[in-house]
Amino acid sequence: MFYLIGLGLCDEKDITVRGLETVKGSARVYLEAYTSILMIQKERLEEFYGKDLILADRDMVETESDEILRDADKVDVSLLVVGDPYGATTHTDIVLRARALNIPTRVIHNASIMNAIGACGLQLYNFGQTVSLVFFTNTWKPDSFYDRIAENTNLGMHTLVLLDIKVKEQSEENLARKIYEPPRYMSIPQAVSQLVEVEESRQTGVLHPANTLAMALSRVGGGDEQRIVCGTLDELLAQPADIYGEPLHSLVIVGKRLHHLEVEYAEAYAVDKSNWRRVAQDVYGCALDS
Repeated sequence: MFYLIGLGLCDEKDITVRGLETVKGSARVYLEAYTSILMIQKERLEEFYGKDLILADRDMVETESDEILRDADKVDVSLLVVGDPYGATTHTDIVLRARALNIPTRVIHNASIMNAIGACGLQLYNFGQTVSLVFFTNTWKPDSFYDRIAENTNLGMHTLVLLDIKVKEQSEENLARKIYEPPRYMSIPQAVSQLVEVEESRQTGVLHPANTLAMALSRVGGGDEQRIVCGTLDELLAQPADIYGEPLHSLVIVGKRLHHLEVEYAEAYAVDKSNWRRVAQDVYGCALDS
């Protein structure tokens, strides 16, 4: 059996009981190490699970899946995924490859940013399409995500923006030498800056930096390390970088279908509570008690 096992969002104890039992009974256990990160080192996982873990980078998962799936029709093989296994299309692809080889598969789910984002106080059923924001370069600034935000905005829905991570990436000059760049994780200020840049380029009024509410989250599910900060895009951009805590960061663009309970819950995290309420009432049309 080939197992895809979600690890949750924080540390070694977030795995489910079913997931832990499966890890302990597997002949080989791989740790997917590029679509997201845990907040701890691999060695802590190995100590808690009582199993050696094989790091599976992008190359292995995407181009060497046959090695991961080797003998999975005869023994149990597990691939551990931060969050939930179906939080990235990569994992759907490896399930399809396993099916093509007539290897039975099973998924063991866990918490992911897709549902834990509810920690910010916005209701999950008010979210529209999730988008990803990649690092811009001088020559490459993809902006197709903007159209998805626009569609959500037209429906009044919130938008979860997942911020880019770069792990085991190579620069052009180092492609032949297998030299990798240090890991990079997009921060809230960089994300907001890129959003504003695209708005200035498109000029369609989907985002109004002074009057579009947003919520910044980091280390969701990480207990004392979790941070939530909210305000207008301009306010978030003006904050010192350290207010947002350590990566990973996520951003939510607040939609106009905003309920007063969402406003009141999130107010505790606002950089300027009076302005948060003013924009919610005057711009978003949310009826609030005075």
